[in-house]
Amino acid sequence: MSVGVAAALGLSACGGAGGSSASGGDQEVNVLMVNNPQMIDLQKLTADSFTKDTGIEVNYTVLPENDVRAKISQEFSSQAGQYDVASLSNYEVPSYSANGWLTPLDDTVAASSDFDQSDILEPMTKALTGEDGKLYAEPFYGESSFLMYRTDVFEKAGVTMPENPTWQEVADLAAQVDGVEDGMKGICLRGQPGWGQIFAPLTTVVNTFGGTWFDEDWDAQVDSPEFAAAVDFYVKLVQEHGESGAPQAGFTECLNNLQQGKVAMWYDATSAAGSLEADDSPVKGKIGYAAAPVVETDSSGWLYTWAWGIQKAGKNQDAAAKFVEWASSKEYEELVAEKIGWSSVPAGKRASTYDNPDYQAAAAPFYQQTEDAITSVDPDNPGVQPRPAPGIQFVAVPEFADMATQVSQDVSAAIAGQQTVEEALSTGQGLAEKVSEKYQE
Repeated sequence: MSVGVAAALGLSACGGAGGSSASGGDQEVNVLMVNNPQMIDLQKLTADSFTKDTGIEVNYTVLPENDVRAKISQEFSSQAGQYDVASLSNYEVPSYSANGWLTPLDDTVAASSDFDQSDILEPMTKALTGEDGKLYAEPFYGESSFLMYRTDVFEKAGVTMPENPTWQEVADLAAQVDGVEDGMKGICLRGQPGWGQIFAPLTTVVNTFGGTWFDEDWDAQVDSPEFAAAVDFYVKLVQEHGESGAPQAGFTECLNNLQQGKVAMWYDATSAAGSLEADDSPVKGKIGYAAAPVVETDSSGWLYTWAWGIQKAGKNQDAAAKFVEWASSKEYEELVAEKIGWSSVPAGKRASTYDNPDYQAAAAPFYQQTEDAITSVDPDNPGVQPRPAPGIQFVAVPEFADMATQVSQDVSAAIAGQQTVEEALSTGQGLAEKVSEKYQE
């Protein structure tokens, strides 16, 4: 998850949440959302398009990611009804829908022929569908993960990146390109604590090494041989050939390292490609993109989306559904393309986007690899064994965020050499067993 992008932007808002409108509650909608670049574009485009066409005023409350998650959790769990729509991820949707906090969209947005639900990439629809089979959110944009590398540096070193590399091949390549240019390390991997920082990429490594946080019976597996082997591999790779300051490096730091020529490779979110290929990027045209590395599985990329969910207690249900339909529509993507450019379109959710020649031209270096990464994932079966809950880079239960954040602090400390991987995972196993106890009752 590209959390660093959101955190780097300042607090922004366009009005606050208000009550129902005088016309009966269908002429305004109160939206609570994360302050990433795509959402900021949405703010700017709303009045002259959506509001002008529908008469519905949109009141945005926009917050950094950590803050917005906390506020959304408080708002939806209490069903306060202050906000009609919120930016949710596929991490929250399963539990929120199970708790009855969301309005199903099957008979409104998904039923609209103009919206064309069949055009939404299947993994996104599946990830936003509840256990009851109903759809509870629509994606605004989506991402998976892949390996990014400097093609010119690889050519200089006389090495070639496989189209579908294994992690061992990546480790070997990291050793070969380490130091090819002055001050350049072989690879950047997140080491910053946080369930959405280090454990976003690291859990995909665990999956493909044959590990899992929990088996299908909710038995904790954090100190299992497979989980330990994955973490040990990751830690050693970062220590031997990774970026300086790795224990503090998250998405933003790795993005900067690759752009500034400090690393030759980076495994992370597909959404990073837009920044790497931007007109002002010093590495534009110098980056190659390969599938997420594997060991025991056929693929290992993650799946993440910022999506629109409607609070069940929201006062403006009709207006909220119209907003969601517009904000996730083909029409909105075309508006962004017209006003800002195809490279800024919130992609990763519609098949038609990847079939569009204009988008293909704007995203030529990476669009096919991104689509392949997203369409190859299976959130229900991301590893070699059955899972008790959906999720690739996370386990979609409320307790995961706190548990994994605590474990991540110890793994980050292991990268810093302050403790061993065995010590870190021993503590993590105890934390995971507490979660197990709840679900095994």
